[in-house]
Formats: sequence, structure tokens, C-alpha cells
Amino acid sequence: MKICLFGASSNTLDPVYYSDAKELGRLIGLGGHTLIYGGSDSGLMRSCAEGVLETKGKILGIAPRFFLEAGVLSVQCTDFLYTESMSTRKQAMEDNADAFITLPGGIGTYDEFFETMTLKQLQVHNKPVAVLNTAGYFSRLMDLLSECAEKGFMHPGCLNLFRLCSTPEEALAYVLSDESARFSGKGLTAYNL
Repeated sequence: MKICLFGASSNTLDPVYYSDAKELGRLIGLGGHTLIYGGSDSGLMRSCAEGVLETKGKILGIAPRFFLEAGVLSVQCTDFLYTESMSTRKQAMEDNADAFITLPGGIGTYDEFFETMTLKQLQVHNKPVAVLNTAGYFSRLMDLLSECAEKGFMHPGCLNLFRLCSTPEEALAYVLSDESARFSGKGLTAYNL
């Protein structure tokens, strides 16, 4: 399976975030899966890639060409796809992935997660999506999304389009499970975006 990772590029986080990211990478590699990510040589993305590399796993980095010129990309990816823009990068990640796992992150991570969810709601894809809730990072986001559903700003079924997971093992097991394929955007409408 090709698993796309979204996550922080920061190098100044609590060590628990890097530890979970690296363990997820190890599990991806040990399972014979391919990691797809933004190709960064920093943050949680780098930690996850390091875990994959420790197990001799495969990594596809996808990034716009101007990142290469800036020297921020990993040279350890087993394959690399260069795009012309951030939007074509995101499209290439979505097209190449069989599943998505979101790690804690900032604006870019939220953008990637919400676009993936929007496309799933609109039935553009029905790929499994897991969110790794390291140190409770996404708990307040879940409260916000639950409130959105309670107040009618989104369909309650949107909360079933992804799974909040407590451990790297749980996140990987979910995207590999038959259960993850049961939830789709069927019956949801664009009105509920």
C-alpha cells in the first residue's frame, strides 16, 4: 500500500512527536508499504522517513521544483517526483496514495487534511484517512468538528470519514483494515461542506 503522510516540518517540537512519527515510518517499512510525503528533510516528515529508511522501505517524495533549489528536500528518498507548484504537488500526492495519515502540524498540514476530507466527502476518492493524535494534539480539533456537526454546519457523517488514532500502530492498522473502506461520502452533499 502507498501511504501518504501529512505532518509538521518544524524541528523544535516536543520529542514525543518525532518518536511517534519515526515509529510510524518503521511500521510502514516493516509492512512492505511505500511512504509518500512532501520530501522534506525536516520535522515529523523527516522522522517518519528515517523510520522507513531504517527498515529499508520505499519512499516517494513529491515536491515543487523550487524546494529543490532552496535545498530543503531529503536526498534519501528512493524516488522523487517534482512538480511545478504546491497545488500540483498536492494533486500528485492525492493521486499516488492509497491511504492518508495526518500527523500533528501547522497550516500546511491542516490544508492537506481538510482538502483530503473534502474530496472524500464529495466522493472524488474513498481512500482511508487516519489522524495520529500524538499527545492529544488533535483533541480540540475534534471538539470543533463535533460542534460544527451539532450546529448543522456539516453533516454528522463527516466525522466518520476519518479515524482519530492514539498510536502509530492504531493509525496504520486502521488504514489497512476493511473497516476503513466502509465509510465514504455517500449521502453527503456539497451543502454540508
